[in-house]
Amino acid sequence: MDHCALVLGVALLLAACGLGPTGLAENVHCDLQPVDPHRGEVTYITSQVSEGCVAQTPGATLEVHILFLEFPRAVSQLELTLQASKPNGTHPQEVLLVLVTNTNVFLQLQAPGIPLRLAYNASLVIFQEPPKVNVTQLPPFTTKTKILDWAATKGPIASVASLDDPGNILLRLGQAAKSPSFCLPEAPHDMGRTLEWRPQAPASVRGCRLEGVAGHKEAHILRVQPGPSDEPRTVTLKVELSCAAGAPDAVLILQAAPYVSWVIDANHNVQVWTTGGYSFKIFPEKHIPGSALPETLPGLLGKARMLNASVVASFAELPPARDISLRASCGGGLPTSPAPVPTTPPKESCSPHLLLSMVQPTCANGVMTLVLNKDHVKALQCDITSLTFWDPTCQAKDSNDQLVLRSNYSGCGMQMTPHTISNEVVISILSESLPLRKNVKCFHMEGLSFHLGLYLSSHFLQASSTMELGQQGFVQVTMAPSTPDVTFLLESCHLDLGPEADTVELIQGQAAKSSCVSLLPPGPDGAARFSFLLRVYRVPVPTAGTLSCTVTLTAKNLPQKVQRSVSMRVNLVSSDLSGKGLVLPAVLGITFGAFLIGALLTAALWFIYSHTRPPGKQEPVVAVAAPASSESSSTNHSIGSTQSTPCSTSSMA
Repeated sequence: MDHCALVLGVALLLAACGLGPTGLAENVHCDLQPVDPHRGEVTYITSQVSEGCVAQTPGATLEVHILFLEFPRAVSQLELTLQASKPNGTHPQEVLLVLVTNTNVFLQLQAPGIPLRLAYNASLVIFQEPPKVNVTQLPPFTTKTKILDWAATKGPIASVASLDDPGNILLRLGQAAKSPSFCLPEAPHDMGRTLEWRPQAPASVRGCRLEGVAGHKEAHILRVQPGPSDEPRTVTLKVELSCAAGAPDAVLILQAAPYVSWVIDANHNVQVWTTGGYSFKIFPEKHIPGSALPETLPGLLGKARMLNASVVASFAELPPARDISLRASCGGGLPTSPAPVPTTPPKESCSPHLLLSMVQPTCANGVMTLVLNKDHVKALQCDITSLTFWDPTCQAKDSNDQLVLRSNYSGCGMQMTPHTISNEVVISILSESLPLRKNVKCFHMEGLSFHLGLYLSSHFLQASSTMELGQQGFVQVTMAPSTPDVTFLLESCHLDLGPEADTVELIQGQAAKSSCVSLLPPGPDGAARFSFLLRVYRVPVPTAGTLSCTVTLTAKNLPQKVQRSVSMRVNLVSSDLSGKGLVLPAVLGITFGAFLIGALLTAALWFIYSHTRPPGKQEPVVAVAAPASSESSSTNHSIGSTQSTPCSTSSMA
């Protein structure tokens, strides 16, 4: 009897153990199916790439960044932003960005205030707006190794990243202070704050109904893969739940590494279970510790069932991410039957939106010109039958690999305002019954002139072409005639002191380059103004320089931006030549002359003393003289050395 009771007790114990989380997970029946994207979507931003590296390049005048881009489609769109470490942060004098892509990509590029050079394949990369940067044609290399070797000849490589189907990329400069000094690509790699990107397509979201559970509670499960390092990090999660009636009854199950903390921004009250700690955005100071969660999919489904969820409204597996966005509707958009598997991929057709984005006219010398690359049109699967202006008699001409549409300002239905030229472009394609139309405008600048003036006082009353070294100069850029429809900003300014001295950067990216440069409030009619202080300690002292400035113009209701440059010659006068002191050569000459005269006088006195004293009274004399090498060394050091301040430029004689 006791033996039977013991066996029964063991059996009951085993049964109880089977009802734990693992046992529940094994008994959960949940057939995950794709969720309707309109009712559930998960997007994310990550810094992990399939292959990459980051290196520090201290003191480099040019640093190189390389992006290898892989797209699954014949034509893709990409937004790429380059950003300095701070609004006025330090970054190299120039950045070379190498873009390598396997298919055609329409690129929207932003690099405010960054001196950028681009290297890419012009037959594959199509800019939605022509870049105002220096461009280099990328050699036709076939391997990554050859591209890396070629790029290394241009400057030190600061970062390399391989990305699969990116939609947005943010590349930050000056974020590699603790990185190695050499960039050796690794797979996979976490780029840290140097690069963050968002995939073109959202994450795959699936859902299911949990059998045997009554009620309307929904579970949203996110499973984030651990990163390559176990350093603590924070993930920001934005949750948007929408229900037709009432607030949702929902639970979030967030499975990640224990060192991952979550900051949750939800539009409804939700129950939260995480492995790491978490806090809500509205109460950031209240940190709630997490708890252990299953690491397997069946275990997570079992956890949802234990929490009385009847539906897994969304389940997504993500790479190491920094920002995640979850959007879902009540009901989860679960299919009533398995989704049919397509047997053949849909045929790609012409995209009117992308085709019209290629319509970018240019205006110069009284002529508006529109050029379409036929290879780019072919990549879009577009068959153009006609390309004209508003006047249908003005048709494009076939010129080798281009379609060229051109007209002067007085024909083809052109409309002129004081500063804009506009028309309509009409494109007929086989796949559309109606022609595509786009209004185009150009900046008309023939009637505008710019003047660069140097002044010696902040009153800007009398312009001068001469300034003393060490004197503060005031610069003003004006536009004539002045018009409220056109605004302009001072993009950059520099002072070229000739081939024997470095160029002095004054303004770059609409920001002052040093503490000796100050941006001033605009003058009358919007004139751009700034001041600078220049001191030069070099031999010979420069006597002239060229002051050059570039302005960026924007017309009202015209997204186009145009840059124009203006320059002037500045005569430089050393303040020491005006009676306030002596220049360095004069100081050295006087020093050497005084030394020579002193030596000669000493020798003469010694000669007189030794020949006029009676012989019997002459005593041995030990003379200790400062070695000439001391003076010579001092003199040579003075000649070879340079002196500079934050407001100066210097070079060797």
